[in-house]
Amino acid sequence: MRKKILAAVMAGMMLFSLAACGSSDEETTKAPETTKATEAAEDDTTEATEATEGDSTEAAGDLSGSISLSGSTSMEVVVTALQEAFMDANPDVTVNAEYVGSGAGIEAVTAKSVDIGNASRALTDEEKSAGVVENVIAIDGIAIVTDPANEASNLTKDQLIDIYTGEITNWSAVGGADMPIVVIGREAGSGTRGAFEEILEIEDMCAYSSELDSTGGVMARVAATPGAIGYVSLDVVDDTVKPLQLDGMDATEENIKAGTYILSRPFVMATNGEISAQSELVQAWFDFIGSEEGQQIITDAGLILPN
Repeated sequence: MRKKILAAVMAGMMLFSLAACGSSDEETTKAPETTKATEAAEDDTTEATEATEGDSTEAAGDLSGSISLSGSTSMEVVVTALQEAFMDANPDVTVNAEYVGSGAGIEAVTAKSVDIGNASRALTDEEKSAGVVENVIAIDGIAIVTDPANEASNLTKDQLIDIYTGEITNWSAVGGADMPIVVIGREAGSGTRGAFEEILEIEDMCAYSSELDSTGGVMARVAATPGAIGYVSLDVVDDTVKPLQLDGMDATEENIKAGTYILSRPFVMATNGEISAQSELVQAWFDFIGSEEGQQIITDAGLILPN
């Protein structure tokens, strides 16, 4: 009897052991399937991440590097605004600009030491023959300004010429108080000076009391000097000085477009060769200037878009 009970117990234990082994074998068999599924999911995740990173790179753009500009101090306001907007749109690009006068800017781009030479005047035939290309981005007016207390309000073209050539030396001769005229101008090589003297046909004929090397310098000197007169870019005029009419016309965009205000000049970003021959980065810079955003920046700076 005991042998029968022991045999039954042993048989039961063997059955339990076999069942357990079967379960273990089944789990062992399924494990590789789970591993393969996990690996497949990881591969899909990796591919998705790489695709997302690729899309992100394309969305951010692949422009990188730097652009160098040099030249006109009169163009500083608009160049700075364009510079900031372009770098905001292209975080890996640096735009470096220095303001040393139009002549120096054209010399630099001719020598290929900068990408772009800024000039607040038209290029000369000699400069063009050296391979420099005139890219006009805007039209600027040249305002005639005096100190705020000046009683004069209007000059004719001939009177302005006579003041700058030393023929008229007292404001009483042109509707102002009896006080000497202090003639302020820009330094040789300045685009503003070049345009001003060329338009009035008084190159190398001016009798300056002071020749200053920046637009801001002219503004400050005229504002602080009784009887002073100077010429500056229209877009920088503020209430520290008094703008004069010329032949009864204010220096405004409307009058410049109509041709009734004669003192206007181009803002040029000159390149050594055509834009199409420049680097991808420089071409992108000019594309930005021609875009809706770039054109708005130019008009917001008080400048006139070229036709």
